[in-house]
Amino acid sequence: MSDPITTEVRESVERSVLCWLATSDENGQPNVSPKEVFAVADSQNIVVANIASPRSAKNIMVNQKICLSFIDIFVQKGFKIIGTATELKPSEPEYSRWVDPLLAMAGDRYPIYSVFVVRTIAAKPIVAPSYRLYPSETTEESQIQSALRTYGVTQDKDA
Repeated sequence: MSDPITTEVRESVERSVLCWLATSDENGQPNVSPKEVFAVADSQNIVVANIASPRSAKNIMVNQKICLSFIDIFVQKGFKIIGTATELKPSEPEYSRWVDPLLAMAGDRYPIYSVFVVRTIAAKPIVAPSYRLYPSETTEESQIQSALRTYGVTQDKDA
């Protein structure tokens, strides 16, 4: 079995500035929460900072099955990560191993209360419907231009 976090998945995650963590409680009630401090730890694990996510932490305690999604909002492509999550708190021996890649990202601005270690079972592509419905006219560049118009932003060519 190959590693679920391929180079393509890793690069997509690294380009993302926000991801969405979906969990569910003991009754199956879903919860989706945005996350902005996360990193690919290795070919099977993604680590996510718990900065302000008591509901996600509670849900993971009762149901480790999660979904994590990363989308480039301009290209309108990304990946859905299906897996299981474990919460590690600062008092636990393995915590420092997992939190290290997140500390530089969080800096002094965000307190990290714990980390969610996501063990990836599968990584599946996410693409906007227009790629499938209009394949002959939909390109990454056309999606970028459409998104720039929609969001009213301009592209910095020097970035």
